[in-house]
Amino acid sequence: MKFNYLKNLVQEKIAGDTETTITEFKVNNADPQKIGEYISALSNSAAIANISQATMIWGIEDQSNTVVGTNFYPSSVKKGNEELENWLSRNLSPKVSFEFHDIDYEGKHLVILLIEKATFQPIKFAGEEFIRMGSIKKKLKEHPEKEKQLWNIFSSVPFEYNCAKVLEHKEMIFSLLDFESYYRLLGRSVPTNKDLIIEDFSGDGLINCTDGNWEITNLGALLFANHLSDFRTLARKAIRVILYKGKGKIETQKELQGNRGYASGFEGLIKYVNGLLPSNEVIRSALREEVPMYPELAIRELIANALIHQDFSISGTSPTIEIFENRVEITNPGLPLIHVERFLDAPPRSRNESLASLMRRMRICEERGSGIDKVVAVTEEYQLPAPKITVYDGHLKVTLFAQKNLNDMSKEE
Repeated sequence: MKFNYLKNLVQEKIAGDTETTITEFKVNNADPQKIGEYISALSNSAAIANISQATMIWGIEDQSNTVVGTNFYPSSVKKGNEELENWLSRNLSPKVSFEFHDIDYEGKHLVILLIEKATFQPIKFAGEEFIRMGSIKKKLKEHPEKEKQLWNIFSSVPFEYNCAKVLEHKEMIFSLLDFESYYRLLGRSVPTNKDLIIEDFSGDGLINCTDGNWEITNLGALLFANHLSDFRTLARKAIRVILYKGKGKIETQKELQGNRGYASGFEGLIKYVNGLLPSNEVIRSALREEVPMYPELAIRELIANALIHQDFSISGTSPTIEIFENRVEITNPGLPLIHVERFLDAPPRSRNESLASLMRRMRICEERGSGIDKVVAVTEEYQLPAPKITVYDGHLKVTLFAQKNLNDMSKEE
């Protein structure tokens, strides 16, 4: 199926008159620096054209659109001692998804490079931003009108509705997304007609169809991915759970990197975290009973908030739950949109409104603005020290403390 998709793509591209702002033809040019610059230019140009992906094809003459084949094999090219793909990825900022494919087309070897469009900010290669002017690659700084156009686009399209993955055919939706969890969390039965599922997914912005091309949005992948690793730009957004021995980070006992979508995997995540948390022994009706050290409502709400309010434009980091002997720290990338001192009484604001709205509909988190209030209330009910909220290095961290005797508390606590 992949071959058919790529073959049809080649046929579509060579049927056009010339190269475009989102299409580049080469024969044997394998200069890694030039390839990186083209990735930047094509990705940025795809954002302006509002096309999910741009294409670079080796083995086609750019004047005649004639298929001649290529002797370029990406897997055999290195920059220094580093493989081409790794070197390109390391020099791109922010990270953008790209994939090389070798195919045999009418007896000739072709290489197809699929490049996702820029979503948050212009893509740089080796510190420089590029753009396509017609079929010519130019430095973006030389065309301020294009740079302004790009930033206007980035500010107007929410992250949730940008493309996470372009699909070869719409049937891939059912293998990549957990549609059963979608209906279970909404309290509805799964339709027997797949077209109705696609209609519901489209209505909630989980998938999109543009010019006959199907794509899964960031919203769909983040909430319902069977495997977040299937979505290259989102793989690092999976939540991490780390259990330490003692009160410091010297010795790690367990570490889990989540891989399911936030919504479909939420209950399993909460169950896993609660299984790692310590418990207290209390006496009720003359019987000893083990009760959780931390209230589950607080754990649920703080984890949900970390997922919802994270800043997805920060690369290389994700929400993290760290469990120590005497505390739990829940951290998400991104500075809060309101001052920490006003969390309890300020009007609520959400950085990712569509993500937050759908998770509320699925009862994964509390109603708007009530979550932190309930965390504080239930923490007091459990007679725990007050939660501590800290802002540092572009992150927000909430700490829940284990029980302490009054004499052991600091003045601040």
